[in-house]
Amino acid sequence: MFTVLVINPGSTSTKIAVFEDEEGVALKTLRHSIEELKTFPRVIDQIDFRMSMIMSFLKEHRYELDELSAVVGVGGLLKPLTSGIYIVNEVMLNDLRMGVQGEHPSNLGGILAHMLATKVDIPAFIVDPVVVDELKEIARISGMLDINRRSIFHALNQKAVARRASDFLGRDYSEVNMIVVHMGGGISIGVHEKGNVVDVNNAFNGDGPFTPERSGGLPVGDLVKLCFSNKYSQEEMLQKITGRGGLVAYLGTNSAQEVEERIRKGDTYAKLIYEAMIYQIAKEIGAMATVLKGKVDAIVISGGLSRSSYITGRLKEIVSFIAPILVYPGEDEMKALAEGALRVLIGLEKAKVYS
Repeated sequence: MFTVLVINPGSTSTKIAVFEDEEGVALKTLRHSIEELKTFPRVIDQIDFRMSMIMSFLKEHRYELDELSAVVGVGGLLKPLTSGIYIVNEVMLNDLRMGVQGEHPSNLGGILAHMLATKVDIPAFIVDPVVVDELKEIARISGMLDINRRSIFHALNQKAVARRASDFLGRDYSEVNMIVVHMGGGISIGVHEKGNVVDVNNAFNGDGPFTPERSGGLPVGDLVKLCFSNKYSQEEMLQKITGRGGLVAYLGTNSAQEVEERIRKGDTYAKLIYEAMIYQIAKEIGAMATVLKGKVDAIVISGGLSRSSYITGRLKEIVSFIAPILVYPGEDEMKALAEGALRVLIGLEKAKVYS
């Protein structure tokens, strides 16, 4: 039997689990408020904060590090790479610490996994990181010569739920055309064309709908003027795009539950902003349907926000004319991470080397 510790630091949570082979025997999700995370100037400064939670989790469930076979973390903003399982090495650690494509809590996954694994000389892995790149060349063209569109999205969960949906449809993933929507602190909407994500919005700091804490695509001219207005530093502008945008900017919270409670109490402004987020998600789904020329077998909705019947209900009203909608509340990321590590441990797949 193989025992795998799984670590998934997100923008609003830290998820920790222990799997014994394919069975999750312990799982904990710790939620973090904006106020709690404000004390850390940079994401990398959260290392000790997140590590203390992991160690407390292991103590709570009476696991010692030397009982583990491997540690696997969610992948971060590395250089673009092919889908697969990667061993955490020094090159990867340097890129994660530096934030080679930007700062995000997912960068901590590989770092934390490596810190724990090296204590007991076991392997540390990441699986299908957010920079998995299968874009068609035409999807990379931005309209400005200096900028290419980038593939940064919730690859791990999108791939996992796409395969799950394909099984439900009774077909192989490589035969199905789907639009997969991951809705969490960030929102990514990907075109899965016969097993490849050929187009997807940059869900980190690029385009697509605004989210609980990201601005999404913006009116470019006005953004440029704001950047040169001398009101904000570069760092402050980046924070307005990622971390302090979206619902946080308008309503001061990244909690969908809190916003829905305000709506129930008659807050019309909260309702307008929430409906605008849903409106933008629906528009992006519609745009992605054109990539498949309307030949969409299913629209798959997942991620933490998919637990909201308010959001999923409104999306069904707006986009169900495109294709049947399948909802998988939450995400399969922890299981997908554990299964990836297990495939390497039992020899079904070889870990790739990041360089």
